[in-house]
Amino acid sequence: MNKRGPKNRPQQNPFKILLLVALVAAALTLVFQPGNTLKFEKPEEIPLSELLQKYEADELKTIEIKDSKISAESKKGEKFKSAKEPLATTIDLGLNDPLKSAQVKIIDTSGTKMWTNILLGAVPFILIIAFFIFLSRRASGGGGEGGPFGFGKSRAKVYDSKKHTTKFGDVAGAQEAKDETAEVVDFLKNPVKYRKMGAKIPKGILLVGPPGTGKTLLARAIAGEANVPFFSVSGSEFVEMFVGVGASRVRDLFKTAKRNAPCLIFIDEIDAIGKKRGNGSGGGHDEREQTLNQILTEMDGFEPGTNVIVLAATNRPDVLDNALLRPGRFDRRVHIDLPDLEAREKILEVHAKNKILNTKIDLRKIASKTVGFSGADLENVMNEAAIAAVKNRAKNISQKNIDDSVEKVSMGPERRSRKISEKEKQIIAHHEVGHAIAGHFSKNCEPVHKISVISRGSALGVTWFLPEEDTYLQSEQKMKDEMVSLHGGRIAERLIFGQTTTGASSDLSRISNIARAMVMTYGMGSKKLGAVVFAEKARQNGFMDFNEKEHSEATARVIDEEVQTLVEEAEKTCGEILKKHEPMLKKIATDLLKKETMTREEFLAYFE
Repeated sequence: MNKRGPKNRPQQNPFKILLLVALVAAALTLVFQPGNTLKFEKPEEIPLSELLQKYEADELKTIEIKDSKISAESKKGEKFKSAKEPLATTIDLGLNDPLKSAQVKIIDTSGTKMWTNILLGAVPFILIIAFFIFLSRRASGGGGEGGPFGFGKSRAKVYDSKKHTTKFGDVAGAQEAKDETAEVVDFLKNPVKYRKMGAKIPKGILLVGPPGTGKTLLARAIAGEANVPFFSVSGSEFVEMFVGVGASRVRDLFKTAKRNAPCLIFIDEIDAIGKKRGNGSGGGHDEREQTLNQILTEMDGFEPGTNVIVLAATNRPDVLDNALLRPGRFDRRVHIDLPDLEAREKILEVHAKNKILNTKIDLRKIASKTVGFSGADLENVMNEAAIAAVKNRAKNISQKNIDDSVEKVSMGPERRSRKISEKEKQIIAHHEVGHAIAGHFSKNCEPVHKISVISRGSALGVTWFLPEEDTYLQSEQKMKDEMVSLHGGRIAERLIFGQTTTGASSDLSRISNIARAMVMTYGMGSKKLGAVVFAEKARQNGFMDFNEKEHSEATARVIDEEVQTLVEEAEKTCGEILKKHEPMLKKIATDLLKKETMTREEFLAYFE
């Protein structure tokens, strides 16, 4: 264990010291030259002829000649200075009379001049060299990344298992993923028993899942459980503007990892360098492709018995190169999906450990309201609730704080400062109530959770449909009912005000996407087309040609007609529902304008 004592001081930059020494040396050389003396009196400047007259009159005590300058001091203590021709000698000037009492002294500056010129000539070169070294250090990521020639050094961050003690207990809601990786931990701890049986642990494990589901956290937990070093690097850190740098960094990373085996290498966002190879720009000499080839080579080149396991994370496994996924490289996939109800409750319990919660808070109830939330979203919910409690100067976090934070995370913060006219408020209220009533009378639509005319984010109003349970499949009728509820806002505007507004633009976009997905991807809603997939696919080389379609123009026309038919059917159904319940639409909208926000219980009370 290294102890830091008084002798441990910050390291000085040698280039700054070198530059400072050169400047000080130049200054000292110029100032303290031979013959330079401190003169406190300013000598009188006289013509050379006058100085020679004083010499002839034997009025001078000393004369100093330095290059073309002459300094003299009289017997009375007066000081003079003058100038002569550079090539004129004492004989030419007549200063060699032995009968005169003046002492003539000639100062030779040839040696000093030589060293001064050498030093002054070297200083610019020193500055230029220091400047280029500084640029190279900046380009290579700083002084601690291999110095001026550290372009090819790995940028991986090393986490010591003794300092970063993340365990499986810190990863909630991913039980299957933890079970899949538990044998990796056991292999790193006890490799001998696997080798006796002839078993080989996978060299690479690919963690697949949506953003925020805890892929990086799980990788750290594996390293923490196995108590081994953990090298973490992002896929984008391999790619630089210089060709070959990425491959060099891959070699350096694996070389360092082998020296620290057993250990784990974690490559986050591997799709940045692991995309399918093809005939894209750059061909086989593309920097990203060279980096991928080096990774493939390094994973094949592990010596037998090298306990180095590579973990990688991505949310786009479909774009990865096939050579990367074959057995012997990333031959095991661990899927981390969005958490279900039980998992969300456990995740909330983990993030609630260090927070002061009200004793009446029911985390199960919060988990039921957060369908579709990832682990990162749930962490954000608890953090926003804690911030709100501090703002309100509360002693603990209340249920209302958490409910408000759920809405803030899912729909955006309230924007009460936005000035909206009374006429627009009425349109917004009828629009949102139209969504709610159309969804309420659609059998397969999710139940209404909340209606609000308070602006949130870019939306002027919000109708929140919240599922009662986790679902993984959607039926054809459910998708049609969702289109009916999305039509509700626009139909309500036309029914009450006789015209529509731009507020339904996002609704129409979602309706069109649902209808087109039903026809082209899921084989639903069209007897003419049947169960045929018409969606455009990426070619095998990994590049999309948007001009090339997998169906004829005649089929495209039929697709457009079928999509239009689904949209019109949903619009017609919605119109019938709202026309039938027009009085209720007006009444609920009037009450919503007064309350601004309406809960599920308040909305359902109108239909009892």
